[in-house]
Amino acid sequence: MQYIPFGSLGFDVSRFGIGTMRLPTRSKKIDEEQAIEMIRYGIDHGVNYIDTAWPYHSQQSEPLVGKALADGYRQRVHLATKCPMWLCQKYEDYEKFLDEQLAKLNTDHIDFYLLHALDRDRWKKHKEMGCLRFLDEMVAKGKIKYPAFSFHDDYDTFVDIIDSYDWKMAQIQMNLLDEDNQATVKGMRYAGQKGIPVVIMEPLKGGKLALDDNPAIRSIYDQYPEKRASVAWAFRWLYRFPEATVIISGVSNLDQLKENLAIFDQVDTSPLSEEEQHIYRQVQEYYRKRMRVDCTACRYCVPCPQGVDIPEIFSQYNDSYMYDDFGWPVGIYKSIMKKETGADACIECGECESQCPQHIEIIDKLKEAHEWLTQMK
Repeated sequence: MQYIPFGSLGFDVSRFGIGTMRLPTRSKKIDEEQAIEMIRYGIDHGVNYIDTAWPYHSQQSEPLVGKALADGYRQRVHLATKCPMWLCQKYEDYEKFLDEQLAKLNTDHIDFYLLHALDRDRWKKHKEMGCLRFLDEMVAKGKIKYPAFSFHDDYDTFVDIIDSYDWKMAQIQMNLLDEDNQATVKGMRYAGQKGIPVVIMEPLKGGKLALDDNPAIRSIYDQYPEKRASVAWAFRWLYRFPEATVIISGVSNLDQLKENLAIFDQVDTSPLSEEEQHIYRQVQEYYRKRMRVDCTACRYCVPCPQGVDIPEIFSQYNDSYMYDDFGWPVGIYKSIMKKETGADACIECGECESQCPQHIEIIDKLKEAHEWLTQMK
């Protein structure tokens, strides 16, 4: 495992961190035995950064992480979790939810406590409500060590937040398709210049950048003399940035974890060659032409009040374009409709759009997906 100093905080972190938003499941619940095995395997093989949050796996993630970090594993990692900002309606709510999280995680402190999914409106509301004072008070009480935030909005908002407080870390979405999206590479570098370490989420764009079974993408990568898996290419694009301190991957099984660990055992931080840059440009062009919905399957939009399976619908819509194959995406969508969870069940309440960190116009995109996937014969 490769390590890097975490800013000026005086300790090193593994370049690879385990995210717990996409743990293995069984009957819609986390497969505890498998998930605990994975987390502990990662720690035993050098991972010292674990990331979770209140809403992951319908609030099952934090208790699972607490169990995984028993038996001495808690002392071996830097633990990050996030304040459920959307649930905090008054100042007292901040500490109330933090105390619940401490209990779930079976710990007396959180290393990195993030204001979760800040955008312009959420930042304005909670700044006025006193969230920064709350962070200072919790540091003084010893309940958290390092105040931080995660982010989903634009560059100007990111800079405003960065400049407003003595942050110890910022977590942003970044991958080879998002260099000019959300915080942007420019924003990541700005944080680095301010001495604020950056932790990367969605390095694989919800798994979309791990498509080794797509012949078109594979043919682009295979132009390069050294054969690499798509995942390795995606991580290579990121870890050359010194500002990208920890790169979090939401692994879903032990094989994925082992593959990621092997990649991060051989991190190449050298600048991209001209040939690599050319390959990345081709891959970016392919994805941007083919991807119909910029969805990362984070599942913040579900459960839908009407039961609409929004992430799965968008997955089939994207796949029908990505693979030039309308057979199985259409078949899967038909099965979704039979369960009455298709896009045609949407009543346009808009609840999903208020929760989407990608700011997708979900109602319109559901209509597009339904029209596309039902016109195929």
